[in-house]
Order: sequence, then structure tokens, then C-alpha cells
Amino acid sequence: MKNYYLSIPFLLLSFSGISQQKSIDQRVNELLQKMTIEEKVGQLNQYSGDNTVTGPLTINPNKEQEIKAGKIGSMLNILGAQYTRQYQDLAMQSRLKIPLLFGLDVIHGYKTTFPIPLAEAASWDLAAIELSARVAAREAASSGIHWTFAPMVDISRDPRWGRVMEGAGEDTYLGSKIAYARVKGFQGSQLGDVTSIMACAKHFAAYGAAIGGRDYNSVDMSERALWETYLPPFKAALDAGAATFMNSFNDINGIPATGNQYIQRDILKGKWNFKGFVVSDWNSIGEMIAHGYSKDSKEAAQAAITAGSDMDMESNAYRFNLAQLVKEGKVAESLVDDAVRRVLRKKFELGLFDDPYRYSDAKRQQKELTNPENTKAAREMAAKSIVLLKNENKVLPLSKEAKTIAFIGPMVKLKRANHGFWAVDLKDVDSTYIVSQWEGLQRKVGKNTKLLYAKGCGITDTNKAGFKEAIDVANQADVVILSVGERHDMSGEAKSRSTINLPGVQEDLIKELQKTGKPIVVLINAGRPLVFNWTADNMPTIVYSWWLGSEAGNAIADVLFGDYNPSGKLPMTFPRNEGQIPIYYNHLNTGRPAKDENDHIYVSAYTDIKNSPKFEFGYGLSYTTFAYSDLKLSKTTVRKNENLEVAVTVTNTGKIAGEEVVQLYLKDKVASIVRPVKELKGFQKIKLEAGESKTVRFTVDNEKLSFYHNDLELRSEAGEFELMVGSSSEDIRQKSSFELVENPVGSKDESSLGLPKP
Repeated sequence: MKNYYLSIPFLLLSFSGISQQKSIDQRVNELLQKMTIEEKVGQLNQYSGDNTVTGPLTINPNKEQEIKAGKIGSMLNILGAQYTRQYQDLAMQSRLKIPLLFGLDVIHGYKTTFPIPLAEAASWDLAAIELSARVAAREAASSGIHWTFAPMVDISRDPRWGRVMEGAGEDTYLGSKIAYARVKGFQGSQLGDVTSIMACAKHFAAYGAAIGGRDYNSVDMSERALWETYLPPFKAALDAGAATFMNSFNDINGIPATGNQYIQRDILKGKWNFKGFVVSDWNSIGEMIAHGYSKDSKEAAQAAITAGSDMDMESNAYRFNLAQLVKEGKVAESLVDDAVRRVLRKKFELGLFDDPYRYSDAKRQQKELTNPENTKAAREMAAKSIVLLKNENKVLPLSKEAKTIAFIGPMVKLKRANHGFWAVDLKDVDSTYIVSQWEGLQRKVGKNTKLLYAKGCGITDTNKAGFKEAIDVANQADVVILSVGERHDMSGEAKSRSTINLPGVQEDLIKELQKTGKPIVVLINAGRPLVFNWTADNMPTIVYSWWLGSEAGNAIADVLFGDYNPSGKLPMTFPRNEGQIPIYYNHLNTGRPAKDENDHIYVSAYTDIKNSPKFEFGYGLSYTTFAYSDLKLSKTTVRKNENLEVAVTVTNTGKIAGEEVVQLYLKDKVASIVRPVKELKGFQKIKLEAGESKTVRFTVDNEKLSFYHNDLELRSEAGEFELMVGSSSEDIRQKSSFELVENPVGSKDESSLGLPKP
């Protein structure tokens, strides 16, 4: 419910903010008038330092001289208070002393590494996700970083795409909520607070819909699908105040995103009135040549600035061509001025003109990077991210007094791998603070418990020589924990896979250990949904542990031994095989829907596989059980200008406390454009003690009943809706229905709306 009653102090603060904004705009304009065209272009030029890079690095021995000459406005991959201060010193030697912006891929933590974003999405815990970004911002800001290239808010329904690990999964509603939370976490209460950094919503747009799940590939879709599925998380990030956007590598219907005026100028800067700036992805301006969209770097620079790409990351297209394009009259200087204003405004908002070194504070850095509260937050976030897929024989939770536990597998003693892809590599920090799975188990069990270890096999090799040792160790144990999965760098940018099975001979190892008859807990570590059908069908206890970050070992032990009752729910559908991809819960029904998972007779189905996924969106078990009852709707006929109130009772029917994610789905039964079989429109994560009941309430407004039409307007249509509440997208526990009707003549019509806000 929006609060429209504003206090006098709030209004005074608002007017003060307007005055301050005018002051910043005046300062920007005054500075702009002093700048040469070469200095203006310099503000739009971003270079990388020599740390980890994700594309062709600019080899320029004169970088330092160019900073002094005002020809570089931003640097990325410069880490630490000491080094950012050194580079800022160079900028202070330029004619106009315009400070540098320092950016970095702070994707899921800085020194303290949190779970990969897809794993965090499995928590469905927005407060915890926001805190994760807040901790990352505090640590990064103390090290001189002003700007993160996160969050990635791309919706993706194809787990072959390696970058699914970096986003929030397949669902637009959940993705929008998480996008909002992450931006708030990174940026805090306001830009300019030295504990906050600028967020960057990426990749604009539709990068997650790459054909075939192949990274950097083309995207071909209708505008309506773009607006309905892929744009809302970006709008949510904008509504949260995202300071910057990053365009994407892909083309959209034949136009590269970097040179796409429709998405950057018409939508982002036009319809959405975005006031921040847009940065290209690494060399994406230059890559328009390879796309076949631009003849050369000069043409690419012209296309990019015209389309609304403000800052050039690492392509040198602006550096070598933009000033000349202006002098030749091919690019209006007003376009360059607009881009420069956007960049300078953020530098003023960050307070860099008042103190260019305010973020580069070695003492604050030392304090922040050793803050025990950060470690605590990472451990809690990691535990919340774990998804219990199977626990048929109630092997879990384990007893801390078990006599002998065998911990087997190639992941058990790894350290840095627990960080997953996109972890910040701090060269001067060793890995002792990262808790391996082995160390987490050692710390958890009692003194009388004997721990045994065998590697068994490598992650990707085909050598089975270690099987014998693993079987011998398993035979000595009361219970076996088996840790398998994909290598930590097998998911991420440029990590698309045509097959997403457990690599190497790991599933063969699982089969051999199963023959021992010992109780076995299978841990699966991955950055995406994997295919592991034999394991899923034959192993009764499976835990999906993703890549959980610095505190992985402690968090996994917390879950295995019951100190934390698992509550994670899958943010992506897990396919039975790659042939089902793309697979997602909110698909259309078609004219020949299958009546069940085994129906293959002249219906929309594959003849050689069940119609259902292996594990559905929203799925995840607990050590306790929950019952749903007493679904109530405030009315069965709802006008478009009214809200529908929904209440359902959820009871913990087990013997221990637990958390449940209560999920609300809607289906528009008949519409002028066919609608999905169900759509997530609300969720709440609640904690219940054993035997406790709570009434969970949802509000369904007209916005949640609306959809994009072919004219790209978001509006609802009168008709019947089905309302479903459950524990997952398939495990629906309570159903009801209601009818949406037109407003009375003369009343306010709220059927046409803007983009949905979180």
C-alpha cells in the first residue's frame, strides 16, 4: 500500500534535495563550458587496469599520461585504497582536475564472498539479499571502489547459458523484486555516503534470451515479449534508483544493443526518463564491427553515441573517433554534452569533486575487510540459499554424535572454488578465511566423531583410479557425504555448455558408492541447474549447494546437522535433459495441452520423456512439513479500481521450527492474448515454530492482473481469474477464483498502467 501522507520534515528535505540537485547541475554546466571536445570525450573513455579482464585488454603504455591529460574518465579493475589513490593522484594533475570513477565487478561480494546471485535468489529472502549487497558495497567502497557492474537482472530460461549464475532465474516477478533489493543494497540510503557504491543494471536488454543459450548470441523476440518478460526487472532497478545501466553484447532483432536507439534512447532515457548514464559492456562498441552493423571503429562510435551509449568500456572507439566525428558534423556535440553531463553528475553526487580520495581510506578498508558481522551475514545468506531436493529416508539432519562420517568427492577440500565465478581476486589476501566443506564439517561434529576423506575422482577427468579408496572409506562409515558438481568456473561469462550433466565420472562414482548400502547425502555444487537423472532417481538424499562463497563450509554444515533448517526454493526449473530446454513454469497452454506428464498422444509434448521437469520452479523441501488451509478472498467479483485481499492459513505440522515460502499464482483464463498457465504474483517467507499457524495475506491489485497488449500498453481485461497458493509452482495447495469486471461509468479507470513496480 502506498503512503500518500507526507510529513512537513519530509517535504522540507525534498525541497532541499531539489536545491542541491540544481546546485549540482549548475556546477556540471559550468565545468562543461570549460572543457575542450577532447576532454569531454575523455570523460566517456574507460580503461581497465591489469587485473582480471573479460575481453581484449587495451595495451597502452601511456595510460598514466592520458589520465594526466584528462583523456580517461573511468578505470575498472583497480583494487584497493592504495592503488585507487595513486591513480586518482594522476587525475588531479589534469588541467581541470576531474576525478576518476573506479568500477569493478562486485557481483556477489568483495573480500567477503556471498553465494552466487542465482543461489541467493533461491533464498527468496529479499532482506537477506539486500544485506548481501550492502556488505559488498561497504567493503568495496572502503577499498576505493565507486561503482559495481551489478546487479545482473537478465531473465533467462535456458540453463545452458553460463551467466544464469549471475542473475535471479527465470521469473519476471521474482527477478524484479530481487533487482530492486540489490540496487538498494549497493546504493544504501544515498549516493555520496562513503559506504555506498553506484549500482549498474545489466545487461540492457534481453541478454538472457540468447538463442540456444550460447553466450553473446543473437536475440529474436517480439516487442511484447521484451516488455512483458525481460524489461520489468530493469524498470524495477531504475525505480530503486540505479545510478547506471550497462548495455548488452547481443543484437535484438538484428540491431546490436550497444547501437540500439530504441532500447537506450526511446525506452530508457525517453519513456523511463533515466537520468544516470549508460556504459557499454567490454568492447561492445567495437564488436558492432564483427556484428556486421558498423564498417569500422569510427562508424561504431557514431552508432553508439547516437543510440545513447554514454561511456565506452575498453573499445577505444570514442577515444580515437568521437572528437573527429563532432568536428566533421557527423555527431552533434549536444549528444556528447548530454553523455558527459550524465557522467559528471554522478561524480558530483558521489562527492568526488569535494574530496577525490574520500573512498580511498586504508584505515577504513582494514576495519571493514575484517568486520566479523560481514562473515556472519555471509554464513546466514549461504545457509538460506541451500535447497533440499530429496530427503526420503530422513537421513538429514545428521547427528553431531555420529561415530564415523565419510566425506568423499572432488569438492570436499577445495577453498577458492567455493567463491564460484565472478569472485573478486584480492591478490594480497590469502585463502585461509575461506571455509572449505571439510573445515566446516570438522568444526561442527563432536569430539568423538571420526571423519574420513577420499577424493574419489576429479571433477572433469575420466580416471576412476580413486574409486577403490572411496569405496573402502565409505564402508568404514556410518554415513557418507558425497560432494560433486561442476567446476566453479564452468558457469559464468563465456561458459555456455551444450550438455549440463555432472561432468567426468562423478555420477559413476555415485553409482559405485550406492552399492555399499550406506546412507549417502549427495551435495551438488554448481552455478546453474544441472541434469543428474540417475542420481535424482536413485539417491534418496540430495542437497543443492550451488557455490556459496567464503562461508560455504560452515553453512553446509549448519544445514546438514540441523542448526539451520533448509528453506531454499528453486528460482529456475531443472530439466530432465537438454532437449526440454527452454523450460519454465509460466509457459502457454497451447491448443493441445498434455493432460498429465505421461500424455504424449497428439499433444504438445516430447514422445521420449515425461512432460514435467525434474524439479520445478519454486520447489524446495524442509526438515519439517507445512499444511495450507482456509483460503479466503475478500470478494469474488472485483472491479478494476479495487483491490482483492487474499488470506491463507499455513501451519507447521512437523516437530521443529522451519521457514516456508508461500507462493501466490494467478491465471487469466480467457484473454485477447493467450496467457501463461500460471504466473507468480506474490510470495512471503515466513517462519513457524512446530505446531504454529499463521495467516498469510496478499493484496491483488489491478497491476497484477494486467498484461502487455500488442500496442505495448499494460492493462487488464475483464474476465475470470484462477488464484492458486502453494509451496511451489506445481505443488498448489489451495485454489479459488474471482471475476474482474469493469468500473462503474464515471469512475476512475485504472485498467491501463505503466510498467509494474516491485
